[in-house]
Amino acid sequence: MRRLQIVTEIRRAIEQHEFCLWYQPIVDLETGRLAGFEALIRWQHPQRGFIAPDEFIPIAEETGMIILLGQWVLYEACRQLRHWQEQTQSDSALTVNVNLSGKEVMQPDLIKRVRKVLDETGLDPTCLKLEITESVAMQDAEATIETMRQLRAMGIHMCVDDFGTGFSSLQYLNQFPIQMLKIDRSFVGTMDPDSESIAIVKAIILLAHALNIDVVAEGVETIEHLVQLQGMGCEYGQGYLFAQALDSDAAGTLFINEVAQQQSVFPPETLTEEPKTEEPKVVDDSEGSFELAQWSFHWLWRMG
Repeated sequence: MRRLQIVTEIRRAIEQHEFCLWYQPIVDLETGRLAGFEALIRWQHPQRGFIAPDEFIPIAEETGMIILLGQWVLYEACRQLRHWQEQTQSDSALTVNVNLSGKEVMQPDLIKRVRKVLDETGLDPTCLKLEITESVAMQDAEATIETMRQLRAMGIHMCVDDFGTGFSSLQYLNQFPIQMLKIDRSFVGTMDPDSESIAIVKAIILLAHALNIDVVAEGVETIEHLVQLQGMGCEYGQGYLFAQALDSDAAGTLFINEVAQQQSVFPPETLTEEPKTEEPKVVDDSEGSFELAQWSFHWLWRMG
């Protein structure tokens, strides 16, 4: 689609219910149990078929349409999780992760809008995790910290996404009121035994734990990587080894099974490395990886 078409059709697409959310499971690596989902937007256009997020999200961000789109995503994700809770008649601790764009984070009424969504859907704030990429967090670190603090005061959990790609200041990382960070898939997917990436992943996990922050490894695709991450003490994983993004029906079934069975829905013996229909996008950032390793190890050495 051309840029102008996307801009003019996003609002119509929301009204016509062409957007939907898919949910990728986040798994507890120690127990194999479902910990929650990340909500991911999809656009099924009536004439053009599936439109990849990479095609419309950047344009929505540039034009400001991301505010409207992001509000819809937040509401729908909270509504859906609350619906699953009501279906199972439980106040399950399973959570939903929703991504915030840079423009959303800078909106002066963000706190008000988030509170309104929680009030309307009835979702407990502790069941919501808001993700901000490392690069977004560093655009205006002081303002981001204040926004995070206000959201955290509401009971919402804050997460830094794609960690390791944004050259963040460790000083600011220590100030961010976050409970979770996600290691970017470009590191996890290249964790060979003697690779630079595995050193980076180890450093990030040690750094996070020193700050009492939980870690999610993105892009977990092999049993070998799972075992490596477990050995490093990484709490959570997300990737095609467990499941790709699921539509709301499939995700709801997974939620119900987790609540009903009270046991692992991803036992190790069921995991396979068979090719999936989609391939994750891997970012090559080797130069940035080396600099991050230097900063991380230097900071950890000073703490010791």
